[in-house]
Amino acid sequence: MKKRKRIYWIFVVIVVLLVAGGVYLRVRASQQTNTTATLRTGSAARGVVESTVSGTGTVQSQQSANVSWQSSGTVQSVEVSIGQLVQQDDQLASLDPSTLPTSVLQAKIDLISAKEALEELQKPQPLKIAEAQTALDNAKQNLEDQLHPTEAAIAQAQLAVINAQDDADTAQAAVDRLQWGRGSEEQIASAQAAYVVAQSEVERLQTLYDHTGGDPSEDPAKAQALSALEVVKTQRDRALATLNWYNGERSQSEVETTLNDLVVAQGVLADAQEALDKLQNPSEQDIALAQATVDDAQSTLDALVDGPTENDLTVAQTRVLLAEAAEAQASLSAPFTGTITSLDVMAGDIVNAGTVALRIDDLSKLYINLSISEMDISSIKVGQDAAITFDAIAGKEYQGKVTQISMVATVSQGVVNYPVTVQLTNPDESILPSMTASVSIIVAKAENVLVVPNNALRTTNGQRTVMVLFEGQQISVPVTVGLVGDSTSEVTSDQLREGDTVVLTGSSTIASGGGNGAVGDFNIQFEGPGGGFVPGIP
Repeated sequence: MKKRKRIYWIFVVIVVLLVAGGVYLRVRASQQTNTTATLRTGSAARGVVESTVSGTGTVQSQQSANVSWQSSGTVQSVEVSIGQLVQQDDQLASLDPSTLPTSVLQAKIDLISAKEALEELQKPQPLKIAEAQTALDNAKQNLEDQLHPTEAAIAQAQLAVINAQDDADTAQAAVDRLQWGRGSEEQIASAQAAYVVAQSEVERLQTLYDHTGGDPSEDPAKAQALSALEVVKTQRDRALATLNWYNGERSQSEVETTLNDLVVAQGVLADAQEALDKLQNPSEQDIALAQATVDDAQSTLDALVDGPTENDLTVAQTRVLLAEAAEAQASLSAPFTGTITSLDVMAGDIVNAGTVALRIDDLSKLYINLSISEMDISSIKVGQDAAITFDAIAGKEYQGKVTQISMVATVSQGVVNYPVTVQLTNPDESILPSMTASVSIIVAKAENVLVVPNNALRTTNGQRTVMVLFEGQQISVPVTVGLVGDSTSEVTSDQLREGDTVVLTGSSTIASGGGNGAVGDFNIQFEGPGGGFVPGIP
């Protein structure tokens, strides 16, 4: 009886094992079929991993300026159009001269004068140098004469005093004679006698003329008598005038002239005497003055020989610049080389000072200003590469580099951001100022490394793993992760090999039992009368 029961239980166990094995094979086959059909996989391969920090911003040109009128008036001409490239200082537009304020018109005159003054200052001055040299020589000679006067110089000064004294004495005598009348008694008597003789001769020749017959215009004798009569009449009149002058009183102007001649003569005498005294006994003050005159003459000559000083040139050039700036108010010029991006004026417009006429942008370099969070700013460095896209330019990616990182943050509603500037390195005509750009700055990069998709990585009990598909089975492989990029990550451990197929998260598979959570790992438990445990086959 006992033997039969033992056989019975052995039979039951065999049946159960057969049934369990069949179930297991069916489940495994079904699981492999379903898993293979729904798995999403990728590959472990050599590649590049990039870590980026992203932001959005607007395009700005390297330079931008609104060009405004500096004077009021009527626009005469506009020489540019939108999109035109202009060079620095090119004329862009001008005002009608007849409508300009007086101050601007005066500036044209001032500019001519300032330029002429500058040219005069810069050119050589041979005549002025020669004059300055002569002045210096004379000043030196004067100083030498005072320090070491020669006998000839003293004699010449003494002669000058003597001559001046004679002139002064003569002038004084003339003044003294003013109180006596013009002539002496002898002069008056002589003049009276001359007049009487002349009058007698006139009377004689008049009688001869009267007794000569004929017409003086036809008869030579009569004409000769008339000519002789006229000659003696002139001599008589002259003698009478002399007599009257000696007898007459002096005029006020004659008195003033005589007195003035005396003052002048006395002044010349005083100067000559002073010059002689200085030669014979010069004072310290005279010597100092003579030395100062030499120094001043030498300084003037040196300045002319050396040419204008830097300060002189600066003053003259500044006057030219001021005049040019005032004259430039009549027109608009390009402040730098760039492209006309906006034009708000046309010929015939009446404008005022400060009115914006146009805008110019230097599009040779384009920049994008970003705001980067304080959490990411430490990873941003000047020189890092960036990928740039535009909503307005579909299907095209541009490159850039970080050129500037501000050290001063902006704070808005408690959010701290730092301005970062990225320069476009391959711009084209499609990109315009103020366009919105999306920028991804590459903050880290690993090349030629083993790479897996980010969604292939799993974390199990703190260990990073990937599921590798091998002969239809999923095997959990522990990995060490290096650089984590936006879509892929670097694997630095050697458990994973290049070319391995990895299972991506999000796959729809069938799993049974407990296990470690990996797809396909499960255990089957069977409790019988003996309470035994059977592990599943992985």
